[in-house]
Amino acid sequence: MPPQARSPLETDHEADSTRLMLDAIESDDRVTQRGLAAELGIALGLTNIYLKRCINKGLIKVRKAPAKRYAYYLTAKGFSEKARLTAKFLTRSLSFFRHAREDCSDLFLASKAKGYQKVAFVGAGDLCEIAILAALDSGLEVTVIFDETTNRQRLAGTPVVRSFAELAEVDAVVITDIKDPQAQYDRMVARLGPERVLFPSVLRLSPRKPAAAARGVGVKSP
Repeated sequence: MPPQARSPLETDHEADSTRLMLDAIESDDRVTQRGLAAELGIALGLTNIYLKRCINKGLIKVRKAPAKRYAYYLTAKGFSEKARLTAKFLTRSLSFFRHAREDCSDLFLASKAKGYQKVAFVGAGDLCEIAILAALDSGLEVTVIFDETTNRQRLAGTPVVRSFAELAEVDAVVITDIKDPQAQYDRMVARLGPERVLFPSVLRLSPRKPAAAARGVGVKSP
């Protein structure tokens, strides 16, 4: 049986982790594995796996240092790979911005046509900022952003709240979380019902009502 292909999301995540690791080692050859784990935002064990993979590929070399430590440095191949991954990251980021902006614009225009005026966003990350720009263009009012994991008070002029109880009266909520959008979608559907939960198609969520997903908008006519 042929090996199962890995998802693009998994591949991109690994590429980004490798890029960040190479960046961190280039910036400080005295960085420890624990420091790399903090820089990458992943577990120490997973950092060790990525590090060994880079060493086996000839991207990084390691030498012993005083105080029972190890020093890491990039090889010529490592510098070339870092440049390649950086270019790939920038290209992918621009592509994501363009597709996300188009998806959000289509979603908001369709929502306006159905009579929606006020929405709240769920998730205060990069996609949220893109969605705010699209909402401004469409004339849809974003009253608040709900995110329990951030310390931000405002994002692009919009208030950020950390309690569901603080959500103002809105016609619908829009999933803009990219860390775990499916979990947020399911959570909002459980609270509000699928007709009041929207999402841009770039998130590729699995709605509870397939017919709603086929329309690209997770709401019914009010």
